[in-house]
Amino acid sequence: MDGIQQVALPVLGILAAAAVTFYAVSFAELREKSFRGLDESEDSGNGGFESSLSSRKRRARRKAEKEAKP
Repeated sequence: MDGIQQVALPVLGILAAAAVTFYAVSFAELREKSFRGLDESEDSGNGGFESSLSSRKRRARRKAEKEAKP
């Protein structure tokens, strides 16, 4: 039983570190995307707020960019 604990404890530690890293990177990417969206809205000159029409345009532009990629 002691041998299993010597192997299982480091494996669990590695899995826990991998999970924490995955979530940290995911949240960092989400934050980066939200800041990028905020920067786009500042360029439009609306003070950071966009009407539903402009957000529809932004969604359509992103969809067109996705479809344009090979």
